[in-house]
Amino acid sequence: MELILKEDIVGLGYKDDIVKVKNGYGRNYLIPTGKAVIASPSARKMLAEELRQRAHKLEKIKNDALALAEKLKAIEPIKIAVKVSATGSIYGSVNNVHIADELKKQGLEIDRKIIVMKDVKEVGSYVATVKLHREVSVEIPFEVVAEEA
Repeated sequence: MELILKEDIVGLGYKDDIVKVKNGYGRNYLIPTGKAVIASPSARKMLAEELRQRAHKLEKIKNDALALAEKLKAIEPIKIAVKVSATGSIYGSVNNVHIADELKKQGLEIDRKIIVMKDVKEVGSYVATVKLHREVSVEIPFEVVAEEA
Protein backbone atom coordinates (compact mmCIF):
# COMPACT_ATOMS: atom_id res chain seq x y z
CA MET A 1 0.00 0.00 0.00
CA GLU A 2 1.39 3.40 -0.95
CA LEU A 3 0.71 6.32 1.37
CA ILE A 4 1.60 10.00 1.55
CA LEU A 5 2.88 10.89 5.04
CA LYS A 6 1.34 13.92 6.69
CA GLU A 7 4.01 14.14 9.42
CA ASP A 8 7.50 12.82 10.15
CA ILE A 9 7.47 9.24 11.41
CA VAL A 10 10.71 7.92 12.86
CA GLY A 11 11.89 4.84 10.97
CA LEU A 12 9.43 5.29 8.12
CA GLY A 13 9.88 8.67 6.46
CA TYR A 14 9.42 12.43 6.50
CA LYS A 15 6.37 14.60 5.89
CA ASP A 16 5.13 14.50 2.26
CA ASP A 17 7.13 11.36 1.41
CA ILE A 18 5.38 8.63 -0.56
CA VAL A 19 6.10 5.37 1.26
CA LYS A 20 5.15 1.76 0.78
CA VAL A 21 3.83 0.03 3.93
CA LYS A 22 2.00 -3.15 4.76
CA ASN A 23 -1.78 -2.94 4.37
CA GLY A 24 -2.56 -3.48 8.06
CA TYR A 25 -0.13 -0.80 9.26
CA GLY A 26 -1.62 1.71 6.83
CA ARG A 27 -5.31 0.87 7.35
CA ASN A 28 -5.22 0.29 11.11
CA TYR A 29 -2.75 2.92 12.30
CA LEU A 30 -1.46 5.53 9.84
CA ILE A 31 -4.71 6.49 8.09
CA PRO A 32 -7.05 6.48 11.16
CA THR A 33 -4.63 8.61 13.21
CA GLY A 34 -4.27 11.13 10.37
CA LYS A 35 -0.56 10.48 9.92
CA ALA A 36 -0.99 9.47 6.25
CA VAL A 37 -3.41 9.38 3.31
CA ILE A 38 -3.68 6.94 0.43
CA ALA A 39 -1.44 7.94 -2.49
CA SER A 40 -4.15 8.09 -5.14
CA PRO A 41 -3.43 9.89 -8.44
CA SER A 42 -5.41 12.96 -7.30
CA ALA A 43 -3.60 13.04 -3.93
CA ARG A 44 -0.26 12.84 -5.76
CA LYS A 45 -1.22 15.83 -7.96
CA MET A 46 -2.26 17.83 -4.88
CA LEU A 47 1.03 16.93 -3.18
CA ALA A 48 3.06 18.04 -6.21
CA GLU A 49 1.24 21.39 -6.36
CA GLU A 50 1.59 21.93 -2.61
CA LEU A 51 5.33 21.15 -2.72
CA ARG A 52 5.81 23.55 -5.61
CA GLN A 53 4.11 26.33 -3.62
CA ARG A 54 6.05 25.53 -0.45
CA ALA A 55 9.49 25.30 -2.04
CA HIS A 56 10.74 28.56 -0.52
CA LYS A 57 9.38 27.65 2.93
CA LEU A 58 11.16 24.30 2.75
CA GLU A 59 14.39 26.12 1.90
CA LYS A 60 13.99 28.27 5.03
CA ILE A 61 13.37 25.17 7.17
CA LYS A 62 16.52 23.57 5.77
CA ASN A 63 18.55 26.73 6.43
CA ASP A 64 17.27 26.79 10.03
CA ALA A 65 18.34 23.16 10.41
CA LEU A 66 21.79 24.00 9.03
CA ALA A 67 22.13 26.89 11.50
CA LEU A 68 21.17 24.60 14.39
CA ALA A 69 23.67 22.03 13.10
CA GLU A 70 26.44 24.63 13.32
CA LYS A 71 25.46 25.36 16.93
CA LEU A 72 25.51 21.64 17.73
CA LYS A 73 28.99 21.27 16.23
CA ALA A 74 30.26 24.11 18.43
CA ILE A 75 29.03 22.72 21.77
CA GLU A 76 31.29 21.57 24.56
CA PRO A 77 32.05 17.85 24.68
CA ILE A 78 29.34 15.96 26.53
CA LYS A 79 30.30 13.90 29.58
CA ILE A 80 27.68 11.79 31.26
CA ALA A 81 28.48 10.53 34.77
CA VAL A 82 26.72 7.30 35.76
CA LYS A 83 26.94 4.71 38.49
CA VAL A 84 29.23 1.87 37.50
CA SER A 85 29.77 -1.62 38.88
CA ALA A 86 33.20 -3.01 39.79
CA THR A 87 33.43 -4.68 36.37
CA GLY A 88 32.92 -1.38 34.51
CA SER A 89 29.37 -1.94 33.32
CA ILE A 90 26.67 0.66 33.91
CA TYR A 91 23.67 0.21 36.16
CA GLY A 92 20.91 0.73 33.58
CA SER A 93 21.90 2.43 30.31
CA VAL A 94 22.60 5.79 28.70
CA ASN A 95 20.15 6.66 25.93
CA ASN A 96 18.84 9.56 23.84
CA VAL A 97 17.02 11.08 26.85
CA HIS A 98 20.36 11.61 28.62
CA ILE A 99 21.84 13.28 25.53
CA ALA A 100 18.78 15.57 25.20
CA ASP A 101 19.11 16.56 28.89
CA GLU A 102 22.80 17.38 28.48
CA LEU A 103 22.08 19.48 25.37
CA LYS A 104 19.33 21.30 27.29
CA LYS A 105 21.87 22.18 30.01
CA GLN A 106 24.00 23.78 27.28
CA GLY A 107 21.04 25.85 26.05
CA LEU A 108 19.94 23.77 23.05
CA GLU A 109 16.39 22.43 23.08
CA ILE A 110 16.54 19.23 21.00
CA ASP A 111 13.68 16.73 20.85
CA ARG A 112 14.86 13.33 22.10
CA LYS A 113 13.03 11.57 19.26
CA ILE A 114 15.41 12.93 16.63
CA ILE A 115 18.50 11.72 18.50
CA VAL A 116 19.53 8.33 17.15
CA MET A 117 21.86 6.08 19.10
CA LYS A 118 22.13 2.64 20.61
CA ASP A 119 21.71 2.31 24.36
CA VAL A 120 25.12 2.46 26.00
CA LYS A 121 25.83 -0.06 28.74
CA GLU A 122 29.57 0.43 29.31
CA VAL A 123 31.93 3.29 30.12
CA GLY A 124 33.63 4.79 27.06
CA SER A 125 33.37 7.21 24.13
CA TYR A 126 30.42 7.04 21.74
CA VAL A 127 28.63 9.02 19.02
CA ALA A 128 24.96 10.01 18.78
CA THR A 129 23.37 11.29 15.55
CA VAL A 130 20.87 14.16 15.59
CA LYS A 131 18.63 14.15 12.51
CA LEU A 132 17.48 17.76 12.16
CA HIS A 133 16.18 17.52 8.59
CA ARG A 134 16.05 14.85 5.91
CA GLU A 135 19.28 16.27 4.48
CA VAL A 136 20.88 17.59 7.68
CA SER A 137 22.24 15.39 10.46
CA VAL A 138 24.95 16.01 13.03
CA GLU A 139 27.09 13.53 14.91
CA ILE A 140 27.60 14.43 18.56
CA PRO A 141 30.45 12.69 20.38
CA PHE A 142 29.88 11.96 24.05
CA GLU A 143 31.71 10.18 26.81
CA VAL A 144 30.26 8.00 29.54
CA VAL A 145 32.33 8.18 32.72
CA ALA A 146 32.08 6.63 36.17
CA GLU A 147 30.35 8.76 38.78
CA GLU A 148 32.60 9.84 41.64
CA ALA A 149 31.74 8.07 44.88
